[in-house]
Amino acid sequence: MSHMTRTEAQFIPLQRTYYPVIVALFIAVFLISNILATKGVAIGPLITDGAFFLFPLAYVLGDVLAECYGFKAARRAIFTGFAVTLLAVASFYIAIWLPPAGFYESQDEFTHVLGLVPQIVVASLAGYVVGQLLNSWVLVAIKRRTGEKSLWARLIGSTVVGEFGDTLLFCLIAAPVIGISTAPDLLNFVIVGFLWKTLIEVLLLPVTYAVIGWVKKREGYGLAA
Repeated sequence: MSHMTRTEAQFIPLQRTYYPVIVALFIAVFLISNILATKGVAIGPLITDGAFFLFPLAYVLGDVLAECYGFKAARRAIFTGFAVTLLAVASFYIAIWLPPAGFYESQDEFTHVLGLVPQIVVASLAGYVVGQLLNSWVLVAIKRRTGEKSLWARLIGSTVVGEFGDTLLFCLIAAPVIGISTAPDLLNFVIVGFLWKTLIEVLLLPVTYAVIGWVKKREGYGLAA
């Protein structure tokens, strides 16, 4: 009778870090924002989209990733978010293409909401990748010069550069689809969008400070130095 050896079940141990949680939130915010942005919103004289209250959180989380974990870790999160969004968009189009069941009466509404205009998708993804990479790169570059001092300077500096790159690229690609055809209207579109997003980021500085402090404390930041 042959002797059979049994091996115990093995699993890869998880490292105790908040990085995966922050990345998941970062990607979720961007993905949800792309869906909310399909709705136009008018608040007094301000014309914006349905993601205006959520999208700035993506830059807060991007700042946290770059400040706490470095540029390479932030870049990995950005590209992961890009891939997940591509998967979502492809899934939307497949679901729209599939024939609806006889009892399903909302095909037109489903198509209208999730049938994102390809040029808007390209504009959003291009702005996201360029803006977030610029934001993370500038933040880390300033940090290498200032060390742990002047957190406010690198948060604001990276936001200005990142948001400008994001807004400019998005507006240049999306303007023809939205109906913007003149240079003055395009300039207004870029300036208003950039100033609005940057203002929100500045107002959220206390939140960014608090989250960065919370993450650093629980990750044992600086203890190994």
